[in-house]
Amino acid sequence: MSDNFKTLKCPACQKEMTKVFVPSEGVNVDICLDGCGGIYFDTREFKYFDEQDENIDEIVKAAEGRTFQPVNENLPRTCPVCGARMVRNYASVKKEVKIDECYACGGKFLDHGELEKIRAQYATEEDRSADIMKEVYSTVGLEIKRLEAENEKLRANRSPLKKL
Repeated sequence: MSDNFKTLKCPACQKEMTKVFVPSEGVNVDICLDGCGGIYFDTREFKYFDEQDENIDEIVKAAEGRTFQPVNENLPRTCPVCGARMVRNYASVKKEVKIDECYACGGKFLDHGELEKIRAQYATEEDRSADIMKEVYSTVGLEIKRLEAENEKLRANRSPLKKL
């Protein structure tokens, strides 16, 4: 699914979201400017804004000088595009920021301030990818060690075959 053009209701506070056009990427980002300050990214849009060197000037300008209402981040959320229940996941292997994701259409919803926190985690996509690979290798390596130890135990406990 690509950029949507319908008016969306914020998954966190149910207020109408405002479309903010980002010319450098040619996409509309939906921001809850009259409510909680949350941001909804249609599928594949988030990748244009999650790194420090990517331009978020239009998003910052749109939110500038506004006060946003707090929301309960633990309440269930529904995707404003397709209506599916959104799932809370960590934004990276650092497990510092949780965001809402729609597994049906690929949209992502960030509460106010989460975009800045995510951008602060990694300078580049290469840094993010390297951290992911490090995590995968450490997890896989631990599993291989566990299986090797289990196999060694099985070998040690085997009784020799008796000849009849």
